[in-house]
Parts: sequence; C-alpha cells; structure tokens
Amino acid sequence: MADQPQAAAGRPPRSIDPVRRSIALTFGAALLLFLIGGVIQPGFLRPTNVFSVLVVASFIGFVAAGQSLVILTGGIDLSVAWVINAGGVMLTSLAAGSDLSAAWVVPATLCMGLGVGLANSLGIVFLEVPPVVMTLGMNGIMQGLVLGLTNGFTSSSAKAYAPRVVSQAVNGVLPGGVPVDLLLWTAVAAALWVVLSRLTFGRWIYALGNNPVAAYLAGGHTRRITVLVYMLAGGFSAFTGIILAGYAGQATLGAGDPYLFASIAAVVIGGTSILGGRGHYFGTIAGAMILTVLTDVLTLMSIPEAGRSILYGLAILAALLIYGRQPEDV
Repeated sequence: MADQPQAAAGRPPRSIDPVRRSIALTFGAALLLFLIGGVIQPGFLRPTNVFSVLVVASFIGFVAAGQSLVILTGGIDLSVAWVINAGGVMLTSLAAGSDLSAAWVVPATLCMGLGVGLANSLGIVFLEVPPVVMTLGMNGIMQGLVLGLTNGFTSSSAKAYAPRVVSQAVNGVLPGGVPVDLLLWTAVAAALWVVLSRLTFGRWIYALGNNPVAAYLAGGHTRRITVLVYMLAGGFSAFTGIILAGYAGQATLGAGDPYLFASIAAVVIGGTSILGGRGHYFGTIAGAMILTVLTDVLTLMSIPEAGRSILYGLAILAALLIYGRQPEDV
C-alpha cells in the first residue's frame, strides 16, 4: 500500500489532448475578440447583437461542416461556392414563394447538393483526379449551369422570393430572443459530434486522413468513406444556399462566393490539420466565430477592405504556423 503513492508519483503527468487544447484556444480567441468589440463599442456585447453575430457565423459554420469532414480525410472541396449559389437559386426559382412547393423543393435542393458531392467523389475515387482539380472543375460546371439556366440571373424565376415558411424558419426567434437559426446550428454541431466522436464512421474518417493505405489495409472502406464525406459536403453547401436565401428573402448571384475561402479558413483556424487526420468540428465552430467577430471588430476600427483582407489572410497563416508545430501524438 505504501508503494502505491510512490508509483503514482513516478508516472509522467498526462498531457492535454492537442485537439482539445486547440479548440479551447480558439474559443478563447473568439471570446477575446468579443471583449475587444465591447471595448470599442459598448453595445457590441448586448445579447441582441451577440445573437446577430452568431447567426452570421452560423452561415460559415453550416458550409464548413461539410468542409471539415472533407479536410479531415485529407481532401478539400472547392465547389462549395456555386453549390451554395445553385441551392439558393433552385429554392427560389422552383418554389416561387409557395409554401406548398417548399415541401418538395427543399428536399430536391438538398439532393442536388448530394448529387454534386457524389460526382466530385466519383471523379476523385475512380478517375483518381486530385480533389483540388475535381472540385474546382465542378465549381465551374455549377457556375455555368446556374448562369445558363437563369440567363445570367436575369430571368424572373431566379428573382422570385423564398417561401415564407423557409424565411420564417431561418429568421424566427425563440422565447428569450434566441434565433431559430442558432438552434439549427446547434443541431448540426450535435450531429457531427456524434459522427466524429461516437460512430465508427468518424473513426474511419480520421484513419483515412492520417494514412489512407493503412486505413485500407486495416479493412476500412476508404472509397465508400470518401464518397460519403463529399456527398455530405455537397449537401451542407446546398443547405447553406437554402439558409442564405431564406435569410435574405431572395437568392443573389454570387452569394456563395465569400464562403469558399471562409469555410476553409474556419476549419484551419479551428485547429484541423489541412493535411487531414486531426481536428474536430467544435474547433470549426470557434473558427467561424473568430472570422465573423474579427470582421466586425475591424469594421468598428474603420479599417478599409484592403486591410481587412490582409489581416484575414494573416490570421489563417498564423493558425497554420501554430497548429502545424503542434505534436501529432499526445
């Protein structure tokens, strides 16, 4: 019995999981930015303004959900911008403001996103096209389809309003002033926590990102996993298009363009390795918050657009330098 304390004392102290540490640091940085915003403008920390900032961050969070899964496998999806645009245009043009039509248009729009993700994955898995090339090419294809079907966004159907039921779902407010949109984001976060932390599918995602050959030799269905994550990425992009159209009331040409860069930046700033195999969606949530609050704080400081873009890029480079130097193992 007397030897047990000595044995315990001789054990090396347990180190903190690098992924959890990076998530904690990212959330800490987001909180710090909120506090800085409160110092610059006292009303910045009012609950209504905080909720508004989080709603804007959720748009990044939705598209970055699929991007997180793809990057965790060691890939990347550069087609998200025009899948988002296509999702918004498809919702407004097919539903034409009708709540009854929304019942089938919303699922059809989500299926469109899943189909684009399927096409991306088949090119990557079976044709062995690099993900950057495949998804960038698909982004161009989607751009051409959207512009062609809407006549350069001049057709009346493309300018139709989003169904009221969708707009109310996105812009609705729960008792206590909590936006419904944040409830949707919480549901997405909970679902991805289950996938990445509790399901075998999530473990294979990490295994594929760490070492594709080892994952295959260990019995992992690497092709099936790749197909599923790219389909999910396309589905989340289309879902983001629906959310953006519902939030604004209409689809706008180029609405998805800012989210290509932002979705990747949120994942990287959140501590996910750009090479795959390490990270978590919780970090991406914090990364989305940082990007949104940082933009607001820089705007409050009257920094011009050029300066904001430079600082935006520096933030991503800093995150890459910080997380790239962290040890892989605990």
